[in-house]
Amino acid sequence: MPCGQQYAQGVPFAFLTLVVRCAASLRCAASALALFAPAVGHGEIEPHWTTGRLWLLRVGLAALLRVKPIAADWVWMVDHSIQIGQTKCLVILGIRLCDLPVGRALRHEDMELIALEPMRSSTRNAVAMCLENTVCQTGVPRVIVDDHGVDLHGGVEIFRKSHPETTEVYDIKHKAACLLKARLEKDERWKQYSSQLAQTKCAIQQTELAALVPRSQQSKARFMNLSELVEWGQDTLALVDDPTRLERLEFPAERVEAKLSWLKEFRNELREWLELHAVIEETLKFIRSEGLYVGVGLDLAGALSARTGTADKLRTELIEFVTIESSQARIGERLPGTTEVLESCFGKLKAIERDQSKSGFTGLVLSLGAMVSKWDGETIGKALEQVGVCQVLEWCKKKLGISVQAQRTRAYR
Repeated sequence: MPCGQQYAQGVPFAFLTLVVRCAASLRCAASALALFAPAVGHGEIEPHWTTGRLWLLRVGLAALLRVKPIAADWVWMVDHSIQIGQTKCLVILGIRLCDLPVGRALRHEDMELIALEPMRSSTRNAVAMCLENTVCQTGVPRVIVDDHGVDLHGGVEIFRKSHPETTEVYDIKHKAACLLKARLEKDERWKQYSSQLAQTKCAIQQTELAALVPRSQQSKARFMNLSELVEWGQDTLALVDDPTRLERLEFPAERVEAKLSWLKEFRNELREWLELHAVIEETLKFIRSEGLYVGVGLDLAGALSARTGTADKLRTELIEFVTIESSQARIGERLPGTTEVLESCFGKLKAIERDQSKSGFTGLVLSLGAMVSKWDGETIGKALEQVGVCQVLEWCKKKLGISVQAQRTRAYR
């Protein structure tokens, strides 16, 4: 049992595993422990969910405060997490080049939480100052990977003036989304398709055709989610073209024809847009597993399927982009080309926060530290010994201040 702790180290480990790895809610994880503990011979273990929440935050803060080796081969992945309110949270995940996996994508357990900085003013100077302050954690990084947002890219540029040995890599997923945006924003047919999608969603979501409702269009980063909208169109068009299948599925064919036959007008465009998506997916899959290195442009060209028309032009542009970015790698060096692992952590954070994500940042942002790196019962026990509840509360008070939810409660009390 960890020093000063009420529960054996296996209990916090089981709780965090349920929440972080199995996507259980905090209350569900506590209930699951209480339910199954007697069956495995551990007696009655009933930690309250708020106790488990504090375990999560203490382990996250321990990961943030943990001493990292000072080295010249660190990679920083930098991005902002945004929720309601003024506060943005600048997050830096890190991995050393010597630990970079080859042949597979980066996973959460490969990364380390380097910095977690809530900020109300996210200017390039504020980002640069945060990067400079983080140098003491790992030393000057070899590479910074970001999405080239104005504040992030500007901050990295200021940082690199003092540290020219650091290279900046543009996240390929965001670059691909920008290339796609440049094409589709000027495409009148895409505008018509998007408009029809919105009208169809409103027209059928309260009818017997509710199962065929298209996905909602996102206002932010919508071109990174092209596939969901286009694949819906392609799959639904196949239904419209096959009345016998509709009959088997018990959809009224005449109603489907009346509400969804407009998809026939976009048959060729859907095929073309799917080709664009396929080029991007093939490129991302290659870069996720292989990274950026000298000569990667030629290898990518060989790995990408031949295309025609607009898809072939996009294929050429992506190969050129990868070739340019890889020119920053040294001989024998392999660099990561995407921040997807960081974006995945943001998604998991919102899943843990659930409805709280609509009320601005809370201490749960520290759970990012529990998501990354490798944890077992022993390391979690040590983390709980090193970081107490008072340290978590002090960090939240200093970094987050009064949450939006607390302000709302005060205002409407």
